[in-house]
Amino acid sequence: MPTEPEPIRCCVDVFDAPPPTRVAERMALMKDETWGSGFKLRVRFLEGEKAVQDKVKKVALQWMDHANINMVFVKDGDAEVRVAFRPGGSWSEVGKRSKKIEQAKPSMNFGWLTPVTADDEYQRVVLHEFGHALGCIHEHQHPAGGIHWNKQKVYDYYKRTNGWDPPRVDTNIFQAYSADLIKGTGQADPKSIMMYPIPAALTEDGFTVGWNRELSLTDKKFIKTLYPF
Repeated sequence: MPTEPEPIRCCVDVFDAPPPTRVAERMALMKDETWGSGFKLRVRFLEGEKAVQDKVKKVALQWMDHANINMVFVKDGDAEVRVAFRPGGSWSEVGKRSKKIEQAKPSMNFGWLTPVTADDEYQRVVLHEFGHALGCIHEHQHPAGGIHWNKQKVYDYYKRTNGWDPPRVDTNIFQAYSADLIKGTGQADPKSIMMYPIPAALTEDGFTVGWNRELSLTDKKFIKTLYPF
């Protein structure tokens, strides 16, 4: 089983109900939620210590090395992405869905980052959440994922580690997106930054995923096809 921080910290899906099940295909994105090549994506912090803001900004900008997106951090005015640091889970609206949220409210939250949080944890969670902001979905919910879950063990695990009840596990773990709603590469990428860590004990065949902290080769190649230079 991969080494886990305590308590285990996973991105919480912002859907109140299971995600839409109408498509995708390795790394995947919601078809209608990407911003468009060359788009100026404004990001504004609603709160937070400067040291934390600076670390988030440094990591988030790594996406610009591989996607033609102009990510600009602004101090006031309207912004497509509004970042909060409120205790609890970490989450982000997917792509353009953030436009449906009032400007005074966050479209992204980091529930546990502090000035002393390890740099590799910033890498893991910030890249992941900004992947959502660009339109990416959770990789383990890819319709072609093919993960053979031991469902009872998954229910027990997330109850113990995150306090999730079965409906929350269904929404965040088991419910796949429908292939006609998303765009992707054909199969799930276990090395993707958008993939949850998966202990081998939670699968029937010993499939496991560690704590991905870098953009995978597929992440880099695929996001470039969605935001070409």
